[in-house]
Amino acid sequence: MIDDINTLTTILLIVLVVIVVLFAILFFLYYKSKKNKEEKTAKTITEAEKKTTGSKRDIPEESVESFMEFDTITDNMIEVKDGTKYIMVVECQGINYDLMSEMEKNAVEEGFIQFLNTLRHPIQIYTQTRTINLESSIQTYKAKVNELEESLEKAKAEYTKMVNSGDYSKEEMDRARFELTKQTNLYEYGRDIIYNTEKMSLNKNVLNQKYYIVIPYYTDELGQNSFDKEEIRNLSFSELYTRAQSIIRTISACGVNARVLNSDDLADLLYVAYNRDEAEVYGVDKALRAGFDELYSTAPDVLDKKMKILDKQIEDKAFEKANQLITEVKSEKQKAIEQKQDNMDDVIDELAKLILEENATMIGKDVAEEAIQKLEGDKQPENKKKGGDTEDGKKTKRGRRKTV
Repeated sequence: MIDDINTLTTILLIVLVVIVVLFAILFFLYYKSKKNKEEKTAKTITEAEKKTTGSKRDIPEESVESFMEFDTITDNMIEVKDGTKYIMVVECQGINYDLMSEMEKNAVEEGFIQFLNTLRHPIQIYTQTRTINLESSIQTYKAKVNELEESLEKAKAEYTKMVNSGDYSKEEMDRARFELTKQTNLYEYGRDIIYNTEKMSLNKNVLNQKYYIVIPYYTDELGQNSFDKEEIRNLSFSELYTRAQSIIRTISACGVNARVLNSDDLADLLYVAYNRDEAEVYGVDKALRAGFDELYSTAPDVLDKKMKILDKQIEDKAFEKANQLITEVKSEKQKAIEQKQDNMDDVIDELAKLILEENATMIGKDVAEEAIQKLEGDKQPENKKKGGDTEDGKKTKRGRRKTV
């Protein structure tokens, strides 16, 4: 019995030792695998960081223009891919197709079919949805209403003055009352417009759709040539403008009015396409006036700005000096004219005396001498008024004759 107990105890001890050894082996394997996993993860992170650092160093710095799908806007065209492609855009005014009669709808459809059949080059129809910003319209209305208010106050003051004076007829008072009523109604109508527009501006879903036809032209269509870039641009413009006018004429059969976008309109179109959120409150016109384009790398150099300012100052000072010289010359001529006007009587007398002396033989010496004496006698009171005697008068005459 005791032997059996000892045997069982020994077996249990052996089993317990085996279990402990197995747990130790499992714990060791688990610990080792966890450590290997951590080391592998750390190594992966390190390699990723190295790759990221290396890729950052390898990425070349590029300008903003390289991310755009166009190069520049020139001559009412969008230049793409270094002048290998030019684009002209035609804006179309939408028509209300649903409110047309059946005959009008058929005419529009036939016109559109004709437009498609006459196409000999690829086009793209582009629709741009814009959120209407009524802030500028509200400011314009408010300025107009302020003017109407000032005009109304003046009309009220004038009418009150007419009523208090009592010097006006019934017809004149009726006319003034009618004018005052008209000004009042106009002012109230303007206030109602501002109120309704401000109320409409609270709705952010006021949208407007614009429709465009995009016309591309590839310079490869010119074939093998020796044209320079300026000549290629001019030829591309001529071809695109011809295509645009052809489209405008054919699409007019549908009752759709269209026009070619100029460079400013193209800038606005691209600005809205690339800055849809900002364009709702900050349009391209405000951006250009605020110098927003100078924030990019294409902004003019500071020295160029200073040079432009200096050129402007030099030009202004040159104009100022030129005006000053013109004024001085005019004043000198004016003085000469005034001096000549003052001496005009003396010059006339001297010339008359010379004429008499030269023609004495024809008119007679006695007559000529008597006329000369009479001429000199008429001048004596002037010399006396000036405080000169006869001798002074003679000196004056000689001086005048010398002048002549």
